Amino acid sequence: MKQLVLDLGADSRHSLDSFEVGQNAELAQWMRQFATRTAREHFVYIWGEAAAGKTHLLQALGAMPSARYIGPDAAESAFIYSPQTSLYLLDDCEQLAPAAQIDAFCLFNQIRDNGAFMVSSGAVAPAVLPVREDLRTRMGWGLIYQIHGLTDVEKVAALTHAAGSRGLTLSPGVLPYLMSHFRRDMRSLSTILDSLDRYSLETQRAITLPLLRELLQTEVKE
Repeated sequence: MKQLVLDLGADSRHSLDSFEVGQNAELAQWMRQFATRTAREHFVYIWGEAAAGKTHLLQALGAMPSARYIGPDAAESAFIYSPQTSLYLLDDCEQLAPAAQIDAFCLFNQIRDNGAFMVSSGAVAPAVLPVREDLRTRMGWGLIYQIHGLTDVEKVAALTHAAGSRGLTLSPGVLPYLMSHFRRDMRSLSTILDSLDRYSLETQRAITLPLLRELLQTEVKE
């Protein structure tokens, strides 16, 4: 059988439009203001559980002109301020190595001094972020938002909308089965929807519960 990889670790192209807002309407509005550099605040820190959408937002902003996405494993050069970059996106701050924390602290100061913008994220609120004290203080300079993951009802609605937008017809049992037998974060659910689309085309079969079960049980074979 041809390999159909459920590559849950792969990065996909994120955008602000594809972010499922749910209970995060105010945060989504601020992100659009940071995208256009029209926000009154120059710093915002986003925190919340894994797969709630933090990286989605930061990578979406990082793909825009004059913006720079900085992951926790970024090279030292990524923390060097540039006049050509007006928006910095610092992701997964709790994973920053000690040396990177010093670099991030210096970058925060330069961003403030030059009127640039910064969106940073972490798993927990700034007050309990496991980084050096001076950096933790910088994280709390501006807005602080807890990002809320989608409810199960919102996830089903989002997946139904995504399927409809690409012309897919899902049998009634497909999404309930996914919600109870698969990873529940939107990144994984969106990935399996993509795989179902490809598998349905390759096998010339409708997207039904048997097809989903078959896909989930497929081992990598060449």
